[in-house]
Amino acid sequence: MADGNSFASSATTADNGIVAGGASRSLRHESAAMHVQGSASYIDDLPEPRGTLHLVPGLSARAHARVLSMDLEPVRQAEGVVGVYTATDIPGENQISAVGKGDEPLLASDLVSFYGQPLFVVAATTRGAARRAARLARIEYEELPAILDVAQAREAGSPMVWRQMEMKRGDAVGALEHAPRRLSGRITVGGQEHFYLEGQIAFARPGEEGEVHVISSTQHPTETQHMIAHVLDRPANLVTTEIRRMGGGFGGKETQANTCACLAALVADLTGRPAKMRLDRDDDMTMTGKRHDFVIDYDVGFTDEGRIVAVDMVLAARCGWSADLSGPVIDRALFHADNAYFYPDVRLRSEPLRTNTQSNTAYRGFGGPQGVVAAERVIDEIAFATGLDPLEVRLRNVYGTLDRNVTPYNMVVEDSISAELVPQLARRCDYARRRDAIRAFNASSPYLRRGIALTPVKFGISFTATHYNQAGALVHVYTDGSVQVNHGGTEMGQGLHTKMVQVAMREFGLSTDQVRITATTTGKVPNTSATAASSGADLNGMAVLDAVRRIKRRLVAFAAAHWNVGEDAVRFLPDGVHLGEKVIPFSHLTRQAYFARVSLSANGFYKTPKISWNGETGQGRPFYYFAYGASCSEVVIDLLTGETKIDRVDILHDAGQSLNPALDIGQVEGGFVQGAGWLTCEELVWDRAGRLRTHAPSTYKIPACSDRPRIFNVNLLENAPNREQTIFRSKAVGEPPFVHGVSVFMAISDALASLDGYRTCPRLDAPATPEMILRTVERIRHGNAPST
Repeated sequence: MADGNSFASSATTADNGIVAGGASRSLRHESAAMHVQGSASYIDDLPEPRGTLHLVPGLSARAHARVLSMDLEPVRQAEGVVGVYTATDIPGENQISAVGKGDEPLLASDLVSFYGQPLFVVAATTRGAARRAARLARIEYEELPAILDVAQAREAGSPMVWRQMEMKRGDAVGALEHAPRRLSGRITVGGQEHFYLEGQIAFARPGEEGEVHVISSTQHPTETQHMIAHVLDRPANLVTTEIRRMGGGFGGKETQANTCACLAALVADLTGRPAKMRLDRDDDMTMTGKRHDFVIDYDVGFTDEGRIVAVDMVLAARCGWSADLSGPVIDRALFHADNAYFYPDVRLRSEPLRTNTQSNTAYRGFGGPQGVVAAERVIDEIAFATGLDPLEVRLRNVYGTLDRNVTPYNMVVEDSISAELVPQLARRCDYARRRDAIRAFNASSPYLRRGIALTPVKFGISFTATHYNQAGALVHVYTDGSVQVNHGGTEMGQGLHTKMVQVAMREFGLSTDQVRITATTTGKVPNTSATAASSGADLNGMAVLDAVRRIKRRLVAFAAAHWNVGEDAVRFLPDGVHLGEKVIPFSHLTRQAYFARVSLSANGFYKTPKISWNGETGQGRPFYYFAYGASCSEVVIDLLTGETKIDRVDILHDAGQSLNPALDIGQVEGGFVQGAGWLTCEELVWDRAGRLRTHAPSTYKIPACSDRPRIFNVNLLENAPNREQTIFRSKAVGEPPFVHGVSVFMAISDALASLDGYRTCPRLDAPATPEMILRTVERIRHGNAPST
């Protein structure tokens, strides 16, 4: 990081001004006005053709059982029902496993593996008729033992849904035995419901000769296309998947969208009529996977000065009934179990356990936040054991640049900036003075306790499935000088489409009204990757840039020859195309190029360089680069009720050379609140029968406006362009900010530590709900806090 870095404040306004040396523009979101007006079309807003069928799934009422009989005649005879379809009606493969494990049937038949698994689908003339009919099924089960959590899975010797991973460097076991000081412990980290505003939905329209066109709220149109093709037993060229925008995704529509899309396509194909499936919120939450909850055991050796000597961790996760994306998710938890810290000797191991619950899946951060929570607990343990300020322990253990810079998976960290970034934020937010004031307050406050914590973020950017690190784009320039951009990424509110428009604007020197983004469709850009892993702008931005520059090269060659100037004299600027001293409108150039038969359309392609990963050995370079940041949170706890309020949050985030500061700051703010909600108020609860009891807004609490920090300062690090050749030297900003919410959890822990004079680590589990906080308070007050 260069000296003299300054801050881009959250006060940055969304305008057309050039900021950060001309590299970034805070343009408003391309659909912002339509969002406010209510005119932005989502799938449920689209006109339904005459004869559209409405689909509702019939769900299992057992967590683990054999299906002895399934009488669907009452369903078929219900008013408005056109058809009822089961696994026997699937012409192709009854399988939608995202990783090819063959363990995820679209519709269950003989065996159900979780409470809420789809058994059949009802097609009716109205959605209400389908819902009423689905409840009329008479199903007889033979119940089987159900494994519902990590403890039961371990006790029963439940199989793993994925291979167990081990990442190690040095001799952790030996180093622990000889460490000057040593402690061990456990932390449980809860799951999280995605709670996207737009639920799972798909609309399928049959075409000629076996064609089917599916509009799906999916983050992975290509995978959805492939799943539909497999289910219908036809080539992918007969299936087109399209999505203009989603009302949120957060990872919950990377694989989980496939069920609705496949069932809608199946019914459309079987009936020859349009078919639409929109899950209600209860069915959505009951059927779909969540963030993985973890049980993490840690053993750490350290010195009296707070330096880590060795770490040994086992991260066990409740994965659910099928593999889904659990393997890659848990691998990434291991990748981030160091957060920003160097472990001299280390061993990290995973246990991806199969359970009879929803198949847990991708969620913003993709396992990384769970690993970071474990790392921060280790730091707190050391701080309380040594009597040091946790921030001092953090700074003594952050990655270096020339040494102490090798990860547990043996990747060299080449761009570590935590040692400079964290102190900057500490000075900016006056951490030391506020910490002293908080301790003075707690010494005389019987019912309210305050806490503060400042935690760093180091987040790896790239898909660990190397083949996903590719993207395509299609750019058309029309004779009037207007431009149409299409790419393989999906828009779920994060502003990806806006950034892609900006890439074309910048290269061609155009204004916003001259560049148009179109719906993502497999019919224009094939074989794309999911919009996930914070890679949307990185991958698709470079693909769009490639397409634009292909067209520019043709235009430059034509202009140089036509106007008799050197190619280096042809420049594309906001006031027009410069041809030496002459300036012409972009539209004039494109029209003349058309008459000269110059192609004004191009495909673009990009693949991420430098990355490699060996999942068998747990070694390699899985990430192109790291995104960094730090957050400081101050909280107050009511010891009588267990309630927590976030008083103040200060964040300094590294977005490289931000493509759009306004959008990126919005992502930081939203990611933080979502991360804080995961660790404080969002709690998933299953009963002993395996039924999810928190299956609606009435029983599952996401953060409300009143839960946001009272003072919320968000800043982007300036003058710190990405060292790697990313799109205009920017950095990913989708997932890393989520991890800033961990500082709230550590601040709550700091507040609770005041109850015994900061002598021991409270060992708080997540989520830190009022109930969890009160249980921890009682444990500390009764002298049951663990010793070190």
